[in-house]
Amino acid sequence: MGNNEVFCEIIPPHLLEEIAKRGKAHQRERARRALTVSAQFRRRRRAVIPKAPSGAHRLAVGQIEKLKFREIYDAGHRERLPGRMVRSEGDRRIKDVAVNEAYDYSGRTYDFFQRVFGRNSLDGRGLSLKSSVHYGAHYDNAFWNGAQMVYGDGDGEFFERFTAALDVVGHELTHGVVQFEAGLAYWGQPGALNESFADVFGSLVKQFVVKQKAKDADWLVGRGLLTSKIRGKALRSLKDPGTAYDDPLLGKDPQPGHMKDYVAIKKDNGGVHINSGIPNKAFYETAIRLGGYAWEKAGRIWYAALTEKLSEEADFAQAAKATTAAAAELYGVKSREWQATKDGWEAVGVKFDSGDGRQGHRGIKIRLSRAGGFAGIERIWELDEKTLRPGKIKELKKIVTKARLFASASVSSRRSQVRDAFEYQLTIEDKDQKQTVQCAETTAPQALRRCFDWIQKNSLA
Repeated sequence: MGNNEVFCEIIPPHLLEEIAKRGKAHQRERARRALTVSAQFRRRRRAVIPKAPSGAHRLAVGQIEKLKFREIYDAGHRERLPGRMVRSEGDRRIKDVAVNEAYDYSGRTYDFFQRVFGRNSLDGRGLSLKSSVHYGAHYDNAFWNGAQMVYGDGDGEFFERFTAALDVVGHELTHGVVQFEAGLAYWGQPGALNESFADVFGSLVKQFVVKQKAKDADWLVGRGLLTSKIRGKALRSLKDPGTAYDDPLLGKDPQPGHMKDYVAIKKDNGGVHINSGIPNKAFYETAIRLGGYAWEKAGRIWYAALTEKLSEEADFAQAAKATTAAAAELYGVKSREWQATKDGWEAVGVKFDSGDGRQGHRGIKIRLSRAGGFAGIERIWELDEKTLRPGKIKELKKIVTKARLFASASVSSRRSQVRDAFEYQLTIEDKDQKQTVQCAETTAPQALRRCFDWIQKNSLA
């Protein structure tokens, strides 16, 4: 993944802001403190973590107990991490309920990803599952900071302890999977997809543990997390976004379930916790159409899209195309699974070109020319999605994103003053975007030079 900020929390800022405005004095102070902690982590926490190698996360079910490793720490109500280790893999249960919940639920999340998808932990290579409980004083949140899970105890007035909900643990740990795979940027639609994948797989972890079919699931995230004093049943609803709570202090659940209600907002990193309701609903619609256990088909489709097809800046339309492509590859073009996925996205108003379900028929296209040099001979390299494997397509899109080729209306660099230097011209098309870059080899930014090198290596001159 790229230099994306890695700090993903279960409680959205707008909820804490409502408490900070409407609560009693001590409630306002706690909410403001929780908001401050979040802001501090966002400012200082940046991670550059490599994606797991392709195929590295496939292993046999019999290996599961040898590879799972959990560490639970007690932060002692302070805001310093990780705290004191109180339980590690294989240790007996202790009297602290939060410690045991963090241990058990992180283990069940590991088991889900391993048994359903053959994945060895969050990074696909056996990353230790580290959790800190009792973080801060009456801290109203839980978050993944790029390296570990952190849980507050809640204030007992609005929120219960955050280790109590299995799907919350599954949600936050899924942010780790997203981090090591697509690395979805945490803003706007990519950020909403990041939150949605976490909600989807958090819900599937819960359904997997209780062996619940799609039609019987409640499709709620964080059920039991709100105290009995709050008018609400959960933090979010995948089945019916916008209905999870409606409380005088917390306000009304603001999630939309359709693109016509999309919320354009700067807060919450561009509404990542709000607009995630749209892809959440798309997954629910797909799972219900397919029936049975949601993790078996719908979950498999979403996982394939996350790990093989999406790039950092993917939007809803690209996610829709990626999931339908995954469905076509897994189950066949025009199959029942492909149709259900297509219908699921259309039910929430996401417009996209599903084509025949295969990626590459109308995707990225590149032409690189190189002139100059001592010999003065021009060379041309061309490639498109028709000539690249799916894994290479994803790799190319990440390189293009890092080179920021679509960041402005035009990209150019001053001509080289070095005699006989190569001059490059790159034209790239992706959907309705087209960009031309002209520069000399001696003045091209490093990310752009890497892009040139990759194109030459992977295309036929």
